[in-house]
Amino acid sequence: MSLAIAHSSMSETEIIDGNAVASEIRDDLTDAIETLADAGARPGLATVLMGDDPASETYVNMKQRDCEEVGIESYHVDVDGDASPETLYDEIAALNDNDDVHGYIVQAPVPDHVDYREVIRRVDPAKDVDGFHPENVGRLVAGDARFRPCTPHGVQKLLESAGVETEGKDVTIVGRSDIVGKPLANLLIQKADDGNATVTVCHSRTDDLAEKTRSADIVVAAAGAPELVDGSMIGEGAVVIDVGVNRVDADTEKGYELVGDVEFESAKEQASAITPVPGGVGPMTRALLLYNTVKAASLQEGVDVDLP
Repeated sequence: MSLAIAHSSMSETEIIDGNAVASEIRDDLTDAIETLADAGARPGLATVLMGDDPASETYVNMKQRDCEEVGIESYHVDVDGDASPETLYDEIAALNDNDDVHGYIVQAPVPDHVDYREVIRRVDPAKDVDGFHPENVGRLVAGDARFRPCTPHGVQKLLESAGVETEGKDVTIVGRSDIVGKPLANLLIQKADDGNATVTVCHSRTDDLAEKTRSADIVVAAAGAPELVDGSMIGEGAVVIDVGVNRVDADTEKGYELVGDVEFESAKEQASAITPVPGGVGPMTRALLLYNTVKAASLQEGVDVDLP
């Protein structure tokens, strides 16, 4: 995927273009979707939104547009933010029973009176295209993943696009979330072409974080802390993947700007390759959700497809 890398005009650092890689993935899904259509099956993805969080509404709308672009049928369920947890559980049960819906996500966050872990446990593991159900987490750890969680899988695809080998490399992940840090660590230590790495997972209790990141060949920042990692924390020639997307106050028309967990300009001076924010990992998460939906349809319909 040579189009994924653009050379910075200020240095030799390679800027890994997540928009370009995500576009390739969507294009590569076309044949699989056509194969399913020929067999009388159109992949279906549903989104569930409880409440009226503006950011969540934006994400859901983007996912619906993505589906339309590639030929996946999209469905949406709105649940009142003041409704009981049982109301949400009933909607989940209905989606589990709906044969037209091959995968679905319950958009986080959910209201405080709803236990998100219980929500995830009620999702049919075969339709859990986020890869968060305990059964799917267990399969991932065991090396037999049904669905790779979208953001960690996106990180792997970005490394692949940049020609970065992970075998034998030291990887430091900053952040231990169930969504990114933990599953990515498990994927990168697997005995696989895109694994075989030695992984250190850092977090808020880590002593001397800078020492851990400076010694890494690959640094993945996924802590949800604006510009936590700067150039002084990056070893010369390391590859930097920035998962963070943070709103910070700024003198702009919107009154804010988006920044990552990495201070881009200083890190770019040290890194051999780096992802920007926005335009890095974010588009990959959405593209891999489509990927998982097509895979779910293939498994449920019993139709073999070629996936990129």
